[in-house]
Amino acid sequence: MIRGEAADVPGDGAQKTPDRLRRRASRLLSQLAVRSDRLITDGLARDDARKWHYAVLASLQEYGPASQAELSRRSGIYRSDMVGVLNELAARDLVERSPDPGDRRRNVITISAEGRRRLQRLDEVLDNLHDELLAPLSPAERDHFVRLLTRLLDHHTHPS
Repeated sequence: MIRGEAADVPGDGAQKTPDRLRRRASRLLSQLAVRSDRLITDGLARDDARKWHYAVLASLQEYGPASQAELSRRSGIYRSDMVGVLNELAARDLVERSPDPGDRRRNVITISAEGRRRLQRLDEVLDNLHDELLAPLSPAERDHFVRLLTRLLDHHTHPS
């Protein structure tokens, strides 16, 4: 993206993006995704965390212990990147690794008590960041927006 394309309004307040572009849902979603990702990444970094930390901790809290491969499938983190994420979490005592009793070649990852506390803190951080992201919308509009996004994503990721 060319830097000038990022803003719809130049310094003089005049709209510069053509209306036909402003009406394209794909373009709007793409631009919002970039801004959302930056907001979340920067916000989590201020709390010494990354979005992958949150994804792994949330998965472990909701679905229970898992192998690295299962965590990769649940969270969307590439298997090759999962080891690094787990090393970071283990170094902070947020997860525990133990040999899988059914297959000694792999580990089972479990969220620790400290990991549950950290996840709760990150939930608060993300709640505040989402409030910032969705500030122009009322609570009812926010709920509706999330339902619509979920429906779209489910349609495109779970073909019938």
